[in-house]
Amino acid sequence: MPQASAVRGKEVIQRAGCAACHRIPGVRWPRGAVGPSLEGFAEQGLIAGRLPNRPDLLAAFVRNAPAALPGTTMPTMPLNEQEARDVAAYLYGTR
Repeated sequence: MPQASAVRGKEVIQRAGCAACHRIPGVRWPRGAVGPSLEGFAEQGLIAGRLPNRPDLLAAFVRNAPAALPGTTMPTMPLNEQEARDVAAYLYGTR
């Protein structure tokens, strides 16, 4: 993701409260269990079980999941385009 920052992505994840629903590497608390674990995200074949796992699609999904994948239970998040790209950079950089 050009001009995306994994460091900023972690900050965005913490501010937006993503870990309230998801288990996210590097985020100790909370450790949500409502949504899927995001550990090893880069190795997963699909986003939300239905979209190809690509950085551009992930950024669109974390920003506005209902628009990217109608019927998903993940809500629209209060992220701008850059923040969504940063979140994607963080998730692709974790193991």
